[in-house]
Formats: sequence, C-alpha cells, structure tokens
Amino acid sequence: MSEDSKFTVEEVAAVPAPPRAKVDDVETPADKLERKRDYLEGFLAAKPEGVSSTEPGGDLYEAVIAALRDIFDPEIPVNIYDLGLIYGVDITEDGGATVTMTLTTPHCPVAESMPGEVELRVSSVPGIRDAEVNLVWDPPWDPAKMSDEARLELGML
Repeated sequence: MSEDSKFTVEEVAAVPAPPRAKVDDVETPADKLERKRDYLEGFLAAKPEGVSSTEPGGDLYEAVIAALRDIFDPEIPVNIYDLGLIYGVDITEDGGATVTMTLTTPHCPVAESMPGEVELRVSSVPGIRDAEVNLVWDPPWDPAKMSDEARLELGML
C-alpha cells in the first residue's frame, strides 16, 4: 500500500457472536394474521360536536337508522337500509319522523306490508312521536344503491 492511503486496517482476533433470537421474540403465524389495533376506531366512534339529535350523527337519528337496520327483506338476507331501499330519513325537533323509501320492484310481495312495518318500527323508537312512510318509485331501485356490506353478504364483491 502507498503511504498516502486513507484506509487503515485493523486486525481483530475474534468477534462476539450476535445474540440469538429468543422464542418469546418470534412472531407466530397466528400473530401475523391477528387483527392489529385499528387506529381509526376511536375516530369513527366519536360523535360530531354540535349536531342536533335529529340530524345525521345525532342520537335520535342514529336510533331510527338502527331500527331500520333491524328490518330484513324476506327474500334477500340483507336489511332494508343496507339494501338501499331507504332514500331519506327526516326527523323534526318535536319527534316527527318521515321515511322516504322504495322497494326492489313495484310487484314486490311485501309492497303492502313493508311500509307498515317500517312505520311501526320507527314509531317505536324512544323520542319519536309519530312516523310517516312515503313509498316512492322514482328513482327506481337498482343494485348500485346497496352498501358494500350488503354486496359482500350477497357475494357481489
């Protein structure tokens, strides 16, 4: 080597072996598949501040939506809210609820009974004075109105 070299050579007699992994430190395949903490969970569970109970996100509104999610179409194993049959829910400050909905087809076998069941379920929510159901056919229902949960349940995703 030349004397102008910027490299120095250090001779070492032995190098200590790196520490071996302990069994407790190893992530098992089950641990890898286990659901990790959902950081959005707290964010999604938080209620919007300053929202009236009759608006989306409010307690009364969400209670009405929960009641609608308890009603299932007898021919399709999905609730009517996720199926996209509910077009709108309006709640007045004095507890009057108006639900605008449709059915999958005008010739649906439950065309006579479904609006009555919706009215009964919504009016049974604590805080709702009375309920009115408006059955509309425009715009017509189509599968694009279903939620992702409904599509997954029906094997369409």
